[in-house]
Amino acid sequence: MTLDNQTALPEFLLLGFSDLRLLQGPLFWVVLLVYLVTLLGNSLIILLTGASPALRAPMYFFLRHLSLVELLYTTDIVPRTLADLASPKPRAISFQGCAAQMYVFIVLGIAECCLLTAMAYDRYAAICRPLHYATLMSQQACVAMVGISWLMGIITATTHSSLIFTLPFPGHPVIPHFLCDILPVLRLASAGKHRSEISVMTATVVFIMVPFSLIVTSYARILRAILAMASPRSRRKVFSTCSSHLLVVSLFFGTASITYIRPGAGSSVTTDRVLSLFYTVITPMLNPVIYTLRNKEVTGALRHIVMRPTPLP
Repeated sequence: MTLDNQTALPEFLLLGFSDLRLLQGPLFWVVLLVYLVTLLGNSLIILLTGASPALRAPMYFFLRHLSLVELLYTTDIVPRTLADLASPKPRAISFQGCAAQMYVFIVLGIAECCLLTAMAYDRYAAICRPLHYATLMSQQACVAMVGISWLMGIITATTHSSLIFTLPFPGHPVIPHFLCDILPVLRLASAGKHRSEISVMTATVVFIMVPFSLIVTSYARILRAILAMASPRSRRKVFSTCSSHLLVVSLFFGTASITYIRPGAGSSVTTDRVLSLFYTVITPMLNPVIYTLRNKEVTGALRHIVMRPTPLP
């Protein structure tokens, strides 16, 4: 698409939940409450893992970056969604705004995939190769993993956005969604979308299935190591260190797989919106709750900070 054609498309119309008029009011307050809890929970995780000496392990370094990703991820989507829910009519989003929202959405989604994979590798190194853990998970290695996570997100987002937003779109494009997601926007293209759709979906499958396969491989080896332990108490202790991460992985990859890889993905508007609402609004709220409630070190650090006496002036 040439620059002239792009400037001829000033905006997309996001339908959001305008067809569910009676639910818009209650949904606004639910989404707002969840968003505030998400901001509070993830900010708390970032502050705890940065301030507490007890949370200096590589796992908490990754957790801090995961919480940052969740904060940015939900902030990219929710404020716009709240404004749409407060409006009685569907609101337009500019061509550039739609492209920017999708770009940030993809960067953060891929970064989260990679961070969850890095956290699984950290658990593998700690449980299966404890003598080499300090070397495998050195500060330089952890920083490199986080950097690669962001880099992969940027590369993927740049590729996807270039493929999608250089396609020709109709004169008044209408997106039956509350965000500029890949599949709804791609379906609007009037020509040349087949090749782009194949490329985009191939990359999406790769960046969902490859990290998930690496996580499964890591946990298969962890499970083998756990079963080899003689003490049931040791087995429970080791498994408890992995349970929070396993639950977060199940939530993230489960919803992503259902949304993008299921047969007929993108064909049901209502299903797509419900799934998208879950992984853009609910999941970022659940992650800090899971790590706070199920992790004794995090709860201990929180208790220590809350109960620490204030020094007298």
